[in-house]
Amino acid sequence: MEAAHTEAAHTEASHTEAAHTDAAHTETAGAPVAATARLTVHSPDEMQELGRALAGLLRPGDLVMLTGELGAGKTTLTRGLGEGLGVRGAVTSPTFVIARVHPSLVDGPTLVHVDAYRLNGGLDEMEDLDLDVSLPDSVVVVEWGDGKVEELTDDRLHVVIDRVVGATDDDRREVTLTGLGARWEGADLALR
Repeated sequence: MEAAHTEAAHTEASHTEAAHTDAAHTETAGAPVAATARLTVHSPDEMQELGRALAGLLRPGDLVMLTGELGAGKTTLTRGLGEGLGVRGAVTSPTFVIARVHPSLVDGPTLVHVDAYRLNGGLDEMEDLDLDVSLPDSVVVVEWGDGKVEELTDDRLHVVIDRVVGATDDDRREVTLTGLGARWEGADLALR
């Protein structure tokens, strides 16, 4: 993993370029940007390692939104989060079950892993999952959650994974971590 950018920044809608700005004056979906980092990941193993490192920053009540194309590494990152949090069960894509709950084996928070890809409605459709009930005691990770779960909390971590597209063997990913809200103020998302 290489830290490509660690100063507070605003992630553009394309999520591929970060522009320098004053984090105190920047907002994304109603929440101020508190911390941002850009990292380069060179392999699936490094993506999983990033998840393990990121788990060290997480605590009960954290919402992590994962954004990226199919095959970008969202579930691989979540697998690393599960390992880092010490949860039970294999972390696999919850695409067909929508959500999987992984209780802690080490007296830590439960990991709730949600795949919102097939859900068309916003928070109304997500209410059946009771994420608002699970959130205070769990780390909730939502793949494809953009426009669907932001209303759960202003304090969230948005992880955008950009991969090289086209016919290539390049496993490199550019990962942008954006901490939104007071919870993430002063957080070192560069994970050194």
